[in-house]
Amino acid sequence: MDKALALASAAQANVSPNPAVGCVITNSKGEVIGQGQTQPVGGPHAEIMAIRDAAARGHSLVGATAYVTLEPCSHHGRTGPCCDALIAAGIRRVVASIADPNPLVAGEGFARLRAAGMEVHVGPGGAESRELNIGFFSRMIRKTPWLRMKVAASIDGKTALDNGVSQWITSEAARTDGHAWRARASAVLTGVGTVLEDNPLLDVRLVESGRQPHLVIVDSQLQTPPEARLFLPGRSVWIYAGARSNPEREAALKARGATLTHLPNPNGKVDLAAMLADLARREINELHVEAGHKLNGSLMRDGLVDELLVYLAPKFIGSGMGMASHVHAEGPLTELAGALPLEFRSVEMLGPDLRIVARASGRDKF
Repeated sequence: MDKALALASAAQANVSPNPAVGCVITNSKGEVIGQGQTQPVGGPHAEIMAIRDAAARGHSLVGATAYVTLEPCSHHGRTGPCCDALIAAGIRRVVASIADPNPLVAGEGFARLRAAGMEVHVGPGGAESRELNIGFFSRMIRKTPWLRMKVAASIDGKTALDNGVSQWITSEAARTDGHAWRARASAVLTGVGTVLEDNPLLDVRLVESGRQPHLVIVDSQLQTPPEARLFLPGRSVWIYAGARSNPEREAALKARGATLTHLPNPNGKVDLAAMLADLARREINELHVEAGHKLNGSLMRDGLVDELLVYLAPKFIGSGMGMASHVHAEGPLTELAGALPLEFRSVEMLGPDLRIVARASGRDKF
């Protein structure tokens, strides 16, 4: 199962909106005779790739065992049911890490395998498989993407100078790692303030990736310039606006390929929770946030942040912009008990910088 999990991990950046799955097939002696991983959307799933690999090596699958990191699918989606392919191949036993949370599967795959007389075991590697696909589980169960907020800051928590200069607080190693996290996400989210101030690309270019994540912009007043660099060929750009309408600007943005959605809250700004629900309907699993302190603060204030990806540089800036502003609706805290509790998931050195992954306590209990 460790090998199957490694295959799933290697597929993670290329398979959205599907889950990343690995499959290893062994013969009666325990020898590996086939292996595979989920292919880009529309392509074969891990089980099919492993079956094909075994066949290409000239191995019979009759009586074999398939180790797969997620319950084999049982429905016709972009591809056919994997459980049927395993049954047809003559595999005797399936060891799966965890049940598929997709309501279209949700145990039906296991039931069909057992009905065909196959031996099915569930559990090995379950926690690891779920973690690899935390966004997929979030979308299926909570009906919202897993929101990970990335921040690059000095050791005293400043993300920019008072004049707005922020390039580059962290090192090239941290920036490259940040692109790897972008690559695994279904979409990158930013605010119009970042678009206006930095004119960023917000693409994946420092690491290899077979796909570019979608780009989401929170733009309450429709200020995104149609000439912004972020309109890349082949990438979807979804702009969420508030109550204000600007037909001329909307037409210009649509001409650049943008999709506009008005989702105003009572104050006329973007309803962020409704936006996340809409993104889930658009099959967004992991949402990678790279925004300024204002949007960061709004997301945290609304309780929408699941995880923080923080890069700390060994620099002390002093006066400057923080990671997030106005985090608490009632104003500055007067008691520490009101602070957002976090759990450190990992702490690692990347070149001269420190990378911290911290999760909001209890957010993954779904």
